[in-house]
Amino acid sequence: MTLFLLEANDLAFASNKSELEQKAADLTTGEVPTLIEVQATEDLTHGYFIVEANDDKEAKQFLENASININLIKEVRLVGKELEDVKKGDAHVDYLVTWNIPEGVSMDQYLARKKKNSVHYEEVPEVQFQRTYVCEDMSKCICLYDAPDEDAVRRARKAVDTPIDDIEKI
Repeated sequence: MTLFLLEANDLAFASNKSELEQKAADLTTGEVPTLIEVQATEDLTHGYFIVEANDDKEAKQFLENASININLIKEVRLVGKELEDVKKGDAHVDYLVTWNIPEGVSMDQYLARKKKNSVHYEEVPEVQFQRTYVCEDMSKCICLYDAPDEDAVRRARKAVDTPIDDIEKI
């Protein structure tokens, strides 16, 4: 099974967070494809769906069958947490950071850099790094944080010497 990040810029099917959560619950069947998690911006304008599926077409069709229009799909690797822990849904997320990885950086280089720099999260104790999804094509990653505010996330990213291309309140 493979993990896919699917992004949607139209969450019109949900007028509030409860409706989005109900849609996610309806998609959680325990069968393949499987919705692992969904993170949506506070204003419900943008959503990130992590789906476990056999291939990208299956993952996209899974969400489109639920009337969720997808505008980007990427195969991803989970970093910083075990998949079984994510499936339990026990971690709180407040912010999602997108970073477009510079061209020429390999997955091994990215992982080595992440391992070396992540000890510096201790410098910003009010921020808890939760996990990252790294696109296998090394185009970008999304990082999830439990933090009191956007400024705290920015301080944490500075501490680990990693830029921010976009930051969204979840």
